[in-house]
Amino acid sequence: MKGLIVFLLAMTLAAPAFSASAPAAGKTVDSFSNPDLEARARNLQRQLRCLVCQGESIDESGSPFAADVRHLVRQQIAEGMSDRQIEDFLVARYGDFILMKPPLQSDTWLLWLTPFLVLAAGGAMAWVTVKKAAARTA
Repeated sequence: MKGLIVFLLAMTLAAPAFSASAPAAGKTVDSFSNPDLEARARNLQRQLRCLVCQGESIDESGSPFAADVRHLVRQQIAEGMSDRQIEDFLVARYGDFILMKPPLQSDTWLLWLTPFLVLAAGGAMAWVTVKKAAARTA
């Protein structure tokens, strides 16, 4: 038992040393020295969804998937590709869901309508609950 306590104490004290050497989650290791290219990369990264987190852009996500896509975006910018070419490449690879604002077309209408359907279902449930409560008191 004493050995376990010593081991856990040693691991607790050693943890900050290991985490300090690792890069922070969500931070890109590679960046552009040109501020215009850096701003372009960050802007494009904000327009792309992390498929792991789904509610975050790849710019703010700390997932390994987001880090890979950030690196890919920066690599393609360095190769001289336009923002549109990069978006088209990623849509071809991952589908329209990778875009934070997917286009409204026949295969994405459900992405656009789901929030309204959920709101309508919640309103209907609230209405039914109120009607039942009113019927009980009457």
